[in-house]
Amino acid sequence: MSGAYVITDDAEALAVAAELAADFRTGAAERDARRRLPDVELERLSASGLLAVTVPADHGGADVRAATLAEIFRLLAAADASLAQIPQSHFVYVNVLRRQGTDEQQKFFFGEVLRGKRFGNAQSEAGTRHVQDIRTRLVRRPDGSYLLDGVKHYSTGALFAHWIPVLARTEGDNLHVAYVPRDAPGLTVVDDWDGMGQRTTASGTVRLESVPVPADRTVPHHLTFQGPQLHGALAQLLHAAIDAGIAFGALTEAVEFVRTKSRPWFESGFGTAAEDPLLIQRFGELAIRVRAADALLATAARSVDAARADLTDDSAAEASIAVAAAKVTAAEAAVEVGSALFEVSGTRSTLDFLGLHRHWRDARTHTLHDPSRWKVQHIGRHVLNGTRPPRHGLL
Repeated sequence: MSGAYVITDDAEALAVAAELAADFRTGAAERDARRRLPDVELERLSASGLLAVTVPADHGGADVRAATLAEIFRLLAAADASLAQIPQSHFVYVNVLRRQGTDEQQKFFFGEVLRGKRFGNAQSEAGTRHVQDIRTRLVRRPDGSYLLDGVKHYSTGALFAHWIPVLARTEGDNLHVAYVPRDAPGLTVVDDWDGMGQRTTASGTVRLESVPVPADRTVPHHLTFQGPQLHGALAQLLHAAIDAGIAFGALTEAVEFVRTKSRPWFESGFGTAAEDPLLIQRFGELAIRVRAADALLATAARSVDAARADLTDDSAAEASIAVAAAKVTAAEAAVEVGSALFEVSGTRSTLDFLGLHRHWRDARTHTLHDPSRWKVQHIGRHVLNGTRPPRHGLL
């Protein structure tokens, strides 16, 4: 890719996102049904400049607010939740560079992003004790470079990436991120994702066998968590935005279906399903759930922006708690509305060719990323005892 459009401000970013989302909605059900990977759509996303909107202004980017970034993801997810999920890690690892990258690393990688290059991810591992038990290793060589070995799973975005950020441990078990070219020798991306939802994310396996990594392509990620940080809050904000988008997209399709395809229940006495007072009641309830998710998402994004402007232990904690509340609410809304779509639309809505089940499948799959029950715990501890949430990157 030789270049990409450079978006200049928040308003332009939102306008571009809205236009792309409208286009991406067309064909979303077909892509899901056929598991047609969105290569063309991702090239459009890169060319549009949206992937570079968080590049700092002094490096030529728009440096949009967290509120704008969250809305971009909500719009994209309402159109196609799989497509929206793919760049989530991209923005997380742009943020890692903002926090821990050297001047030279920032200059190089922000330039790559402005040219439309995509970051994937190779974070999670299967078969370990828990999600933070990272066993992939960066072993230093005599010349100061590294060799990278390990196996990663749920590597969303890796198949489509130009660069794959890899979480790995160095000597002393310190956590680093290695930014590895997609075509690096010893690196293999396996398209073996078989989830019931988010079918076209290609969230498969990355195998790393003695992959050479220059010293200037690694970032000391463990330092991120030694002080107040927004790494987890930003990452979780984007997950919350995806859930809120799924809920909105499901409600939108339910409204369209009931208005145009549903028959009224004979006992209602009305000529159209949309006049049925029981359906009206249920749609009102679902709309409230979606509005609540959207409102808490916006509140959380403002908290992240406020903390970014004045980062302290307290402001970082408030951002994490606000994002946790938004994530819990959006996850519940996505699953409920994705399921209720069939309740309000009737038997015909379950026909496979319509693809309406993708909303629930996407919601149920995406909301398993990390458990809401622990977010509720941290919210409760904070409100009752003033306990700040932990700095582990998932809150």
